[in-house]
Amino acid sequence: MLNQKIKKIIKETLPDPFIRSVAGLFYGWSGNFSDWSKAKKRCSGYDSKEILEKVKESALKVKNGKAVYERDSMIFDEIQYSFGLLSGLMWIAAQKGGKINVLDFGGSLGSSYYQNKIFLDSLSDVNWCIVEQPDFVKAGLEIFKDERLHFFFTIEECMKQFDIDVVLLSSVLQYLEKPYSLLDQIKLQNYQYLIIDRTPFITGNDRITVQKVNPNIYKASYPCWFFNEEKFVSGLSSDYKLVVEFSAIDKANIKSKFKGFIFKKAGKYD
Repeated sequence: MLNQKIKKIIKETLPDPFIRSVAGLFYGWSGNFSDWSKAKKRCSGYDSKEILEKVKESALKVKNGKAVYERDSMIFDEIQYSFGLLSGLMWIAAQKGGKINVLDFGGSLGSSYYQNKIFLDSLSDVNWCIVEQPDFVKAGLEIFKDERLHFFFTIEECMKQFDIDVVLLSSVLQYLEKPYSLLDQIKLQNYQYLIIDRTPFITGNDRITVQKVNPNIYKASYPCWFFNEEKFVSGLSSDYKLVVEFSAIDKANIKSKFKGFIFKKAGKYD
């Protein structure tokens, strides 16, 4: 109780930038590394059993109706919608006659699926396909898979089973060693739509940092990109037309902004 009162006093009396800066001494984002490997040496990684078990426990509560919403293993009292993402999904489904096949790359155990499930349930046909790390896929296939929620080890495996309408990249590109390689792979495919959400941008060159997770969530640290927005968007412009951009819900302790984008394949579908 005392700690909660102290936190409340600090939040009410100190400016947000100062609070984020101080918090960054203990957790958050720091550093400006010349390459991914150097940042990775400072990190514990995000493939630990502890993270999987924490995410699985929280996601199960949502699946079983014992919790309303889970994100990054944290349980929330109410759903924090990304209305840009939701609007994009419903817009695409409307053009497909109430049907949608989603490839959710790095989609955990279905966080975005369950976040938007009340709306997805109104559609006639939904296939939400998650491509994840092997341990997450195994847990997904064992516990979470149903007639609409599917799990795959690779994009290629997913594409053999479903004709994908939209690729979703939500809070994932920044945690890949080679994010632009994934985007290049996506550009080579015939995906009609691409939705990017919860992705951090800064002024200046792309920056590699180390993110230390708040220990109240779980103990972990991993490399994390902050992208130059102009470079990021222009890299997609030869293949995709930007439909709309929107603000994302995340914040960092370094000067940045988290954003989302909806892209439509250029040319054939114009």
